[in-house]
Amino acid sequence: MKPYSRIIGTGSYLPPRRVTNADLVADLAARGVETSDEWIVERTGIRARHFADADVVSSDLALEAARQALQAAHLQAQDIDLIIVATSTPDMVFPSTATILQHKLGAHGCPAFDVQAVCSGFIYALTVADAMIRAGTATRALVVGSEIFSRLLDFQDRTTCVLFGDGAGAVVLEASDEPGILATDIHADGKHVGILCVPGHVSGGKVTGLPLLTMDGQAVFKLAVGLLEGAARTVLNKASLTEADIDWLIPHQANIRIMQSTARKLKMGMDKVVVTVQEHGNTSAASIPLALDHAVRAGQVQKGQTLLLEGVGGGFTWGAVLLKL
Repeated sequence: MKPYSRIIGTGSYLPPRRVTNADLVADLAARGVETSDEWIVERTGIRARHFADADVVSSDLALEAARQALQAAHLQAQDIDLIIVATSTPDMVFPSTATILQHKLGAHGCPAFDVQAVCSGFIYALTVADAMIRAGTATRALVVGSEIFSRLLDFQDRTTCVLFGDGAGAVVLEASDEPGILATDIHADGKHVGILCVPGHVSGGKVTGLPLLTMDGQAVFKLAVGLLEGAARTVLNKASLTEADIDWLIPHQANIRIMQSTARKLKMGMDKVVVTVQEHGNTSAASIPLALDHAVRAGQVQKGQTLLLEGVGGGFTWGAVLLKL
């Protein structure tokens, strides 16, 4: 049995419709909501995001990202024996978006399922795939984060609707004798459910409650920085490494201030942090693989480098993955 799982291909996809801050400000003004490009950039670092068209679903975005990752890995869909999709915006109540993606890829028979941990979803999914490969129950896994958060936004709430966008990112993991994923760490604490949630549900054929995103931004910020630092130090300790051994920090792309604060806690300069939030906004479970793929294709992140991936999300969930590319 090979002792590691290693990323051998990455991919990503953004819907064609790019919405700049100016576009969003104009739309909100028509709804009677006041904000500005300066206000958004100062507080979040976001300058644009992408929104999916009405007839597009999460599996469509996942399909494009998956195809890129498979191409980069020089594999066909039939070579994959595990598919995990991290999403909070599934195509349907059931079946899973992963099974729909499996069908669209033309793959058949391998296990396929979703993971729902909101913005930490990709970290959770990567951890599960790594464990299954190490256990010998899978050899090659396709792990995707795909979200259409634009459909969960309250466009009367300027504190949340400016933050999120749609997109997908994917990686292919393979069993390997070479070091790949070195350590993982995932957690949740349900006592914080109320600070970031979409409190709606389906009953009797109707959506009840409030099916729109609500967030206590200050509470999320205070929790996020401390939890990210803790998860980072845990995976470093598990791998017997230090902050100085990290070549790149690739955090969940939620807010530039959270990323800056996390980097300071880890005594890292922002020149070692992959930042894409300015162009993507917060794409939830898609944000880390989107940022990873962007950095790989730009030549910023190189094979053999040590990467720290980490994220926090509603639940409250959080976690980190330390790996060699």
